[in-house]
Amino acid sequence: MADQEELQPLKSLHSHHQTFIDFVNRSSGQARAWWLDFSGAPVSYGDITPGHTLKMNTFLTHPWIFRASDGSRLLANFREVYFPTPAEYGDDGYPLFHTVVVTTPVYTLQECCLKLIQKLVRKKDVDKLEIPEFLRKDIRLSPDLLREIQMLTRRADSGSY
Repeated sequence: MADQEELQPLKSLHSHHQTFIDFVNRSSGQARAWWLDFSGAPVSYGDITPGHTLKMNTFLTHPWIFRASDGSRLLANFREVYFPTPAEYGDDGYPLFHTVVVTTPVYTLQECCLKLIQKLVRKKDVDKLEIPEFLRKDIRLSPDLLREIQMLTRRADSGSY
């Protein structure tokens, strides 16, 4: 049986069940929090400085993604897309904030090399590199949040998320 998270679309469905999250940035740089609204469009909730937190009242069906200042993907509790968990309350009746840790993923060697080349080589000089065309194409691509959300949605729809 498929995991419930795999079946959820990458957009907010409704605001029926409130929950409480404490996003903790454990990456080495700024982490931008993005909520995916009811149409799947990303809405920025600002940057979280390394070592700091962002307390958020959100809802069960509201997905969140995180990106570094250069647009690189970050993980929330080791996932590319974070779906909140049900709210819990203390004995005093106040909500308990679930800790969600935002971290840098382990990038592949190819991803690391592409990022380095993008930093070192000007876009106009990429065609001068003596490398295969498919690598030049990847180097020309800069992080694009909307394109990445579309890819994540396709992965979720195919069950390979």
